[in-house]
Amino acid sequence: MKNVILSLATLLFVSFGLMAQETESGPKMEFESTVVEYGTIAKNSDPIRVAKFTNTGTEPLIIKNAKGSCGCTVPTWSKEPIMPGESSEIEVRYTTNRVGTINKTVRITTNEGGQPHVLRVKGKVLNEEAPAEPKKEKSPMQG
Repeated sequence: MKNVILSLATLLFVSFGLMAQETESGPKMEFESTVVEYGTIAKNSDPIRVAKFTNTGTEPLIIKNAKGSCGCTVPTWSKEPIMPGESSEIEVRYTTNRVGTINKTVRITTNEGGQPHVLRVKGKVLNEEAPAEPKKEKSPMQG
């Protein structure tokens, strides 16, 4: 009889714990990918990539801070709250005049509490210049 009561009490405790997890409220930042991929690029190539995310929580998400692991990796983000169900992005600018392997991080602190989110920034910058943008010449018709 003691075993039956103990088993029922354990089952009841576990059930309440699972229900509490399902009804958690608050903001929740979920990234499409936690890797910001530059690939293999030429020196002085486009320095900007984006990390897209959605607030899958039940309350507005606020990004308090985002910081690159060095001065060559600079994130920018919206200072406005991201409402539940809305998506946004963090823009990451890497200094592409630095030749070599890209292996950096961006730490993002939000109002979720707990540990910051970490984005990995990776790729490789080759020691060859990106081709220059072609100049647009005026046609004879444009005067």
